[in-house]
Amino acid sequence: MDIRFTEDHEWIRVEDGVGTVGVTDYAQRQLGDVVYVEVPEVGKAFTKGDESAVVESVKAASEIYAPVSGEVTAANEGLAEEPALVNSSPMADGWFYKIRLADPSELEDLMDEAAYKDFVAGLE
Repeated sequence: MDIRFTEDHEWIRVEDGVGTVGVTDYAQRQLGDVVYVEVPEVGKAFTKGDESAVVESVKAASEIYAPVSGEVTAANEGLAEEPALVNSSPMADGWFYKIRLADPSELEDLMDEAAYKDFVAGLE
């Protein structure tokens, strides 16, 4: 499984043409305690860069942007019941949605794990 990152701190892990999208550990630390998550509906189509979800914490509300273009195939409805999963498990159980990639070449514009770590190190 290949994982890629955006400069807005979203991650996407792609398997068989479908990407799972969430926010990084850095993002959840910046947000603080997450109290609400709005995930997109299955079937919704996004263009890379579109606002695709919303996460609210005790500090702020933030938009989550689609790291690639495609159609939502699944949404993590469990986040409505337990939004704190974004804090406790941002790279696993706290995923937001799955998207079928319209153009896999868009992944080439995203950072790999080493590049993302360097990017975050420059912010801290």
